[in-house]
Amino acid sequence: MGDEPVNVKEYQELAKQALPKMYYDFFAGGSEDQHTLKENVEAFQRITLRPRVLVDVSKIDMSTTILGYKTSAPIIVAPTSLHQLAHPQGEILTAKAAAACNVIMGLSFSSTCTIEEVASSCNAVRFFQLYVYKRRDISALMVKRAEANGFKAILLTVDTPKMGHREADIKNKMIAPQLKNFEGLMSTTVDNSEGSNLEAFTSSSLDPSLSWKDIAWLKSITQLPILIKGVLTREDVIKAMEIGVEGIIASNHGGRQLDYVPAAIDALEEVVLAVQGRIPVLFDGGIRRGTDVFKALALGAQAVMVGRPVLYGLAAKGEYGVKRVIEMLKDELELTMALSGCPTLNDITRNHVRTQIDDHHSRL
Repeated sequence: MGDEPVNVKEYQELAKQALPKMYYDFFAGGSEDQHTLKENVEAFQRITLRPRVLVDVSKIDMSTTILGYKTSAPIIVAPTSLHQLAHPQGEILTAKAAAACNVIMGLSFSSTCTIEEVASSCNAVRFFQLYVYKRRDISALMVKRAEANGFKAILLTVDTPKMGHREADIKNKMIAPQLKNFEGLMSTTVDNSEGSNLEAFTSSSLDPSLSWKDIAWLKSITQLPILIKGVLTREDVIKAMEIGVEGIIASNHGGRQLDYVPAAIDALEEVVLAVQGRIPVLFDGGIRRGTDVFKALALGAQAVMVGRPVLYGLAAKGEYGVKRVIEMLKDELELTMALSGCPTLNDITRNHVRTQIDDHHSRL
């Protein structure tokens, strides 16, 4: 492999070479047997494309609007934690790359740069990802800071009442850095010499009592639209719409929480069918190619989130690496749309893909 990657996957190998093993394992790893982690990527390979031909594709338009905000492509930088473990300038560079590519950035509650630093670094449209801690005052303060600094939506992560059992972090005795957002509020330093300092901190901080009734609390402290991230079932979609959330993110936390849940792409259609077009559905999990983006859109997602590849680009080549990861996915999506006979995103339909469920039905 040459110095310049030709696809997103090659950035992962560069990141592995650039990062200390502890940090690479933290970014790359999943929970327990890592079955869902692997399935998130491999499940895309079981979905095939059904292209249309003799369509005028001389002009391809990938632009879209997400929650009212125009973006160059249906690609969002997923909120992922601790970017300064990948690069000293961390989330600031990630935000600048998102702005340069005209895509939306999600900022993690566990970012290593502050909300204010990221907000002042560039003009990217930004969404803020929220965990609810036992100390609700801290979560509420972060929401208010995000709103005051121009963030446009709250992405409430709901699949983490406790942290998943990430065995690589335990073996490596992963250390959580002190998070600047929490300076003067709480310490992320936890004495846990037997395993992961990060797991010990999150276990002591996350609020396992968080439930549907708490969405009303969140609505009471912010005017921003609330999307819930980590939904995989029809039943939870229906509850989410009953309480009035503004969007759903179909996600299994990148295979980092409950192992042996379905690959995110395998759960997407159940979520989409339950929503029935009433609120936006975003998708998160396993995107590595433009064809993956196309498949998720065909199955009903309005846009996809990209997490680990962004971190790999950041670790390998800083802001340039993040931009290249996003650009590669955009270029591959554009090519896939052209070769599939889809000049616009609205032309991508369910009939453009064939899944294992379709194969099963055809045999009945």
